[in-house]
Amino acid sequence: MTGNELVRQILTREEYQDHILGFDNFYASSMETIKDCLNNERFQFYQYDINNRKQMAKFESYINNIKEKFEEVIYINCAASVHTEHFYHVYETYETNVVGMNEFLQQAIRIGAQKYINCSTSEVYSMNSWNEYGGVKESDYITMSNAEHSQRTSYAAGKLLTEFFIKDAVNEGKIKGCSIRFANVYSRNERYPKHIIPYIINSLKNEGRVILLENSKKNRRTFLNNYDSCNAVLVLASTDSALDGSVYNVATDEEITIIDLVKLCAKKMRITDPKIEFKGYRESDPERRLLSTEKIKSKTQWKPQINLDNGLDECIAFYLKN
Repeated sequence: MTGNELVRQILTREEYQDHILGFDNFYASSMETIKDCLNNERFQFYQYDINNRKQMAKFESYINNIKEKFEEVIYINCAASVHTEHFYHVYETYETNVVGMNEFLQQAIRIGAQKYINCSTSEVYSMNSWNEYGGVKESDYITMSNAEHSQRTSYAAGKLLTEFFIKDAVNEGKIKGCSIRFANVYSRNERYPKHIIPYIINSLKNEGRVILLENSKKNRRTFLNNYDSCNAVLVLASTDSALDGSVYNVATDEEITIIDLVKLCAKKMRITDPKIEFKGYRESDPERRLLSTEKIKSKTQWKPQINLDNGLDECIAFYLKN
């Protein structure tokens, strides 16, 4: 989801003439998401797996062969097992999010890349993901749920470790870089229908009702449009002073309850009085997730461009059409 939108935004920056080498194993995506970019001569795509060492060796060779033609090489790692169902699969998330990320980082260092942007997650805040001051900051102490509560936190622990990999590499002078903790990113072309926004829209469209977890009676969230999350990646990549190995929250402060989200989607779909049922419960699911974005706004010119109202309009139009 992040990768395809990044490609699209980079290709619009014609004045820079960036060249993109990208790969995906389509574990959480499909060729459909990038088919409009495949014929662009500035984009080379490979159906590779970050955990396949032979394929990654080929990828490294491609970069070595062309890197001298460009002013700098930037690695952007957005590979992750991110769907909620996979938060609980310890080995899947470890292999991709931890081992794969670190090997990709080491490849960047061997290549002599100037920068590495690591896409992390707001899941690292675990159950303490809001406070009375308007959202948790990157500098706040993190207290995670442990294995006695939920395997879900293994995903967060792995992503937190990747942030230390970046910090160490930057401190050692091997590369410039940072990590980004995204909060609840959504897109019109999400692959997983169980992500909350496409799930709500498709449930209303197909069944006229939505079945939510019991947690949803209390849960509140902010939702970040994929356009804004990718724009943050590019803004940070072009701000050398921000690439000090630290972490940046990327989110909005437009908080909404899950129940109100259902009602808002229904209203936009012209469904009156949508039926909501509650079934099941998720362990270690925070009631709120509200992040402070003061740091990225102070270091760069980034701010969200697409509010939830307009973002939902885009998603609903897409899902109803497809």
